[in-house]
Amino acid sequence: MTIALLAAMTMTPNAATLYDFTMTDINQKPVSLRKFEGKTVLVVNVASKCGLTPQYEGLEKLYRDYKDQGLVVLGFPANNFNGQEPGTDAEILEFCTGKYDVTFPMFSKISVKGEDIHPLYKWLTSQTENREIEWNFAKFVIGPKGDVIHRFGSRDNPSSDAFRAKIEELLKR
Repeated sequence: MTIALLAAMTMTPNAATLYDFTMTDINQKPVSLRKFEGKTVLVVNVASKCGLTPQYEGLEKLYRDYKDQGLVVLGFPANNFNGQEPGTDAEILEFCTGKYDVTFPMFSKISVKGEDIHPLYKWLTSQTENREIEWNFAKFVIGPKGDVIHRFGSRDNPSSDAFRAKIEELLKR
């Protein structure tokens, strides 16, 4: 059973879209990303103890402002950069909801680079020129058909006018 569950938490051998993945949410429940088919999805690797952590506020505002237009933000905690996400899933959830009132879907902590990179991030990074995640809060925009259509860097602030304008443009696709 454990082996079957682990296999289900990855991807099909020839993943072509975001929808080919099933992930574990922060409450330890499997979630098929096919659930977000037809939406514009912003996938973000997040961390609680990073100088960029205040981006949670902008991500939540973006989600609330545009979810009725089809935007979904998905947060993937990762501890790949200077140990800036050391907590358990329960601690991460408490931090996100308590400090930033996060309501967008959050997932279980994964690795976003290195030898133990999660298959989702292996696929995401293979879809862009920059093949590595540079830091916490790297952002991938996935179009309604499940393909990567844009990548924002870690320092691209979701509260900025330019970021919001780009999201509006991408939502119209």
